Amino acid sequence: MKRATIYDVARQAGVSHQTVTRFLNGFEGIRPATRERVQVAIEELDYRPNGAARWLRSRQSNRIGILAHRMELSGPGRIIAGATMAARSRGFVLDIASMDGENAASVDEALDVIMEHQIAGVFATAQTVVVHDAVADRRLDVPVAMDSSETLGVSGVNPRSFPGRLAAAHLAELGHRRVAFVAGPQVWTASGERRSSFVEAAAELGLELVWEYEGDWSAESGYRAALDLPDDVTAVAMSNDSMAIGLIFGLAERGIRVPEDVSVIGMDDSPESRFHLPPLTTIRLDFEGEGAYLMNVLIAKIEGEDIGEVPRYRLPELVVRGSTAVAPSARGGT
Repeated sequence: MKRATIYDVARQAGVSHQTVTRFLNGFEGIRPATRERVQVAIEELDYRPNGAARWLRSRQSNRIGILAHRMELSGPGRIIAGATMAARSRGFVLDIASMDGENAASVDEALDVIMEHQIAGVFATAQTVVVHDAVADRRLDVPVAMDSSETLGVSGVNPRSFPGRLAAAHLAELGHRRVAFVAGPQVWTASGERRSSFVEAAAELGLELVWEYEGDWSAESGYRAALDLPDDVTAVAMSNDSMAIGLIFGLAERGIRVPEDVSVIGMDDSPESRFHLPPLTTIRLDFEGEGAYLMNVLIAKIEGEDIGEVPRYRLPELVVRGSTAVAPSARGGT
């Protein structure tokens, strides 16, 4: 009788031969129901894996899979750039699978793509709870790094709690009291962290948060926010620079001057923020450093190194430019 092959197993289980190969190589990133069908088919066909499969299982891979969400945005793109440089310096190569981080099925499909290959670890740009939960649910048997859960700055604290606090402190120092905040999408973890830290610091500093708006990170959503901004607000903190630029444009259409009438502060310090008119006051974030840090944490896990020895990266810092000024009420004779 002819000996069964992986193609026979694949036909019997109703899966691709790549899935059978992944199963034989010991990858855990396969859905339980699929895993069970493959196991049953192997037993029914009395399939015996060859020595090559056993060799593949024990071989040390130098490939890392990246789950990438919204790479066109400044933050995610710069995180991946930093991660790529760090991986290359350690002799690792990257397999990048794009995904919609707000759609669980899309994340699952991206995981399927990278798990088709023998990889040493997974780097997930987990800007959303959806990505974090999807990766956790797969219970992968390779090391994982996700930026929403392992981010540490130079002081050992999460730098994502800093941008909102720095923005609130700057506006309070300029004498503003009635302020507004424009957040990013609620599903993004960074958006929630920036908003909550701003709200907390504003309350501590005596700022009155009189208006909030949820944008989508785009300049267009900042423009729409400007159309509804209350007249008695003297300063607005924005969750990213693109929305801040859109807000300034929208305010100009309403005849509201920045910073003479309303101060605007962004977050990220995107490359174009200092070339805007007026140049944008913002919170500088070390995205490249974050990407490098997380990639080095992942490689430390892969290599069995001490994660505590991985160099940290810079904490967020205030960059004052021309879009913020002393509050009108605090200007003598104004």
